[in-house]
Amino acid sequence: MDKTPTIKIRQETERDHKAVERLVEAAFRDEVYSSQNEHILVEKLRRTSAFVPELSLVAVSGRKIVGHILFTKVSIGYHTSTLALAPLSVHPEFQNRGIGGKLIAEGHKIAKELGFDSVLVVGHEDYYKRFGYKQLSDFGIQVPFTVPVEYAMGYDLIPNVFFKISGIATYPKEFFE
Repeated sequence: MDKTPTIKIRQETERDHKAVERLVEAAFRDEVYSSQNEHILVEKLRRTSAFVPELSLVAVSGRKIVGHILFTKVSIGYHTSTLALAPLSVHPEFQNRGIGGKLIAEGHKIAKELGFDSVLVVGHEDYYKRFGYKQLSDFGIQVPFTVPVEYAMGYDLIPNVFFKISGIATYPKEFFE
């Protein structure tokens, strides 16, 4: 199989839901720092007011969905133009080919166009730093999860926005169920 398959990024449709569920489940099946329930979280988040349909994206190779990313609304105090990136999933057979990076870049572009100014993520420090994510602790921002401080990161869609925000992020309750 070609190392860099042709990938098309598009908005997820309702017809994609079952394929996305299988993809997310497969992507996290062997992940050590995972509840292995990310596919259930995606389904729950789709039914909330935090869901932004334009920011549920799939990566397609041929006719197969090989990646998915979801951004949902969160707040930090009174600041409500922030998103959470969770989860980012790439099918195990397609990992390490840049698909996750393409999903992140397209999601950032659309989020900025929609008027959001920042993105939070809880994830692998080495991975997300490649895309410009910085530790939230440097800005006085916390996430409501018990994770190592280096796993809580943010990306400013508007330069220096994190210098204007502080506090604990509020995520949809579905992240805690």
